[in-house]
Formats: sequence, C-alpha cells, structure tokens
Amino acid sequence: MNDSKIVNDPVFGFIKIPRGLLYDIVSHPLMQRLNRINQLGLASVVYPAARHTRFQHSLGAFHLMSEAIVSLQQKGIFIFDSEAEAVQAAILMHDIGHGPFSHVLENTLIHGINHEDISLMMMEQINREMNGALTLAMMIFRNEYNKRFLHQLISSQLDMDRLDYLRRDAFFTGVTEGNIGSARIIKMLDVVDDRLVVNSKGIYSIENYLTSRRLMYWQVYLHKTAVAAEKVLVNALLRAKYLASEDQEVFCPPSLRYFLYNDVTAERFNSDPEAMRQYGHLDDNDIWSAMKVWMDSDDRILSMLATDLINRNIFRVEVHEEPIPEERIDELQETIARRAGIDKQDAHFLMSINEIQKDMYDINDDHIDILYKDGTVRDIAAASEILNVSLLSKKIRKYYLCYQRF
Repeated sequence: MNDSKIVNDPVFGFIKIPRGLLYDIVSHPLMQRLNRINQLGLASVVYPAARHTRFQHSLGAFHLMSEAIVSLQQKGIFIFDSEAEAVQAAILMHDIGHGPFSHVLENTLIHGINHEDISLMMMEQINREMNGALTLAMMIFRNEYNKRFLHQLISSQLDMDRLDYLRRDAFFTGVTEGNIGSARIIKMLDVVDDRLVVNSKGIYSIENYLTSRRLMYWQVYLHKTAVAAEKVLVNALLRAKYLASEDQEVFCPPSLRYFLYNDVTAERFNSDPEAMRQYGHLDDNDIWSAMKVWMDSDDRILSMLATDLINRNIFRVEVHEEPIPEERIDELQETIARRAGIDKQDAHFLMSINEIQKDMYDINDDHIDILYKDGTVRDIAAASEILNVSLLSKKIRKYYLCYQRF
C-alpha cells in the first residue's frame, strides 16, 4: 500500500502528504472547507487569475515546512520524528479558522474574536476527535513548547506561511516582482540558541524577500481597487445585519443567517457549540448566493451594494497622505444621500473611511537574525547594506476614502 498521497501543485510541483495523522488532517471537513474560501478575497477584481484557495496555500506552507525540517536536520539540528510531524500538522492548520473573504467577517458579523482564536478552537475540536493526537502540534502553535524555533517556522517574520503566500500570490496574480527565492532561504536556515537564523550567504535573498513583501502589500493586498471592493462587501453585510436587527426578513443561506440574526462574540463561540458548527459551514459561496438575491432587495441600499459587487461597480477611491477632514466627509454624505435618494444618516453605508499602515519589517517583533562565519549573529536591519533600520521599519500610512459611484 502506498504510504503517501501526492498532490500536483502549480507552484512547487509534487507535494507528498504522508498517510496517517497528516493525511487525516487534510481529509477533515474543516480543512476541506478551505477549498471553498479564496486566499486573496476580492483581489480578483484587479487580478482575475487570483482565485486560488486557502487550502492550496495550506498545502504549500506544509510543503515548505517539510523542506525546512529536512534542511535543518541535515545541518545537525535535532528534530524528533514526533516534533517534525507536529510542526507539519500545525502549519497545515494555521489558517483553518479563516472565514470567507479573508478578514471581512471580523468586526462585521463576529466581534471580539479573530480567525487565529477560531483556528485554535477548531484545532481543539479536531484534537478531541483524534484522541489527543494534535496535543504537541497545538503546544508548538501556541509557542508553549521548549524548542521555540519550531514555533518560529510557523509564526515569525520569516515563517513558512509567509514564504508560501508571497510566492503563491505572486504566481497567481502575475506580479512577478513578488516572486521570492523560498528554496534558497530555506537552505540558508539554521538554529542558534534555540532561535532561527539565516546564514550570511542568504542575506541578499532576505533583502529581496522583504522588498517583495512590501511590494506585494501595496500592489496586491492593499491595492486601492481591492480595498474598495472589500468595503462594498463589508457595507453590504453591515446593512443586512442592520435590517436583521430591525426584524426585517433578509434572505440568506442558513449558516450566514445565523451570523446576521445573532450577536456572535467570543463568549458565544465559547458557550454555544452552534456558533462553531455554523462557522464551520460558512464559505464564500454563502455570501455570493446572498448577494445575488440581495440585488433585488426592497431595501434600496442593500440592493445597490449587492449590485455593485456582483457587477463590479466598485466604490470610487481617493488615497490621501493626511487624515480626511470632517467637512469633506460631511459634504460627501450629503451628496451621496441626495444622489441615492436616501436619508443622510444612512449614507455611511455607501462610503468607507480607512487608515491603513504597513511596514516592511517590524524591529520590535521577532527578529530576522543573520549568522556569520565567526559565529556572530546580527539583526537584518544592522546586517543589510541597502536596507537600514529607518527604511525597514518605516510605517507607511495611507488614508483611503471609498464611496459609491453614480
């Protein structure tokens, strides 16, 4: 009998999934749900081919983790088979709690709980079903295990999650500048004093990785049209939630209905098993199905937003370097209300004001350390000739004003 399952991945080629615990995780319904959730949310409004899934990304991150373990073992870093399997299991499930369209549900239909918390709750559920087989994986995931470098492989400024999504998203968007040398970075990894380090020969690959990451954020993840499309979706969900709170009947599939008609908080997730059950059924399809029906809603605002999203009539976007003045916002609300034929107090559903900031590298976070031949270790910010601390850690802040086109 074959001891592994092989998946053909367009980015990394053949990925082997060993039968047993890891294959059981991949086959689990909560993992399979990620096949129905797009990795890049609504980025396809800008990059039409960006329709790959969170499931594909999870498999890619798992593949890179497998490569990293082999590379570290070849350098004499001792990793037990049980630890290797546990860290592979943890990276497979790192995104299991993601909702439809990336972070859209957080603070719209659920409050006080993020996808990382839900990922852990789902892991706990699968662990119970598998009689504790994931206990070590969860310890590593929570950074409670004595080999800290294993957690860094899952979550740090140079983890297998980032290495996969940058390469994968660059591949599917066609933004070739985002294509990083993940294989070389993994070959350059080492461990010193229970911390991940990068061999000094890999410094150029790290510089490229950090600049690629910055580029991917502003050119893909925070692209103004993708941000505006997401705001149309968020506002449609908020309007539907408002109508539900006013006891109006809003069509939606059962799992979406649960979140529209209930106040779902962290407390509810912890106390009511139905919250997790419904969340485990929710995917992109529920939201698209609702949007198609909402196009014909009696509510003018909901109908307008749903039609915008379905027909790609994205909010107009202005990107400002400074905060948007209150007078401008007030004036815009009046204009929108007049043109849409709605009350001014409802005009906020047809606009969105957001402050977005991103840095290339956070010097206060988990460092990327460079190891030299003489055994000394220096932070990338000190080691790089072209990327100094002020450039690396500069927080770029932009203000996005999105509003309905007429």
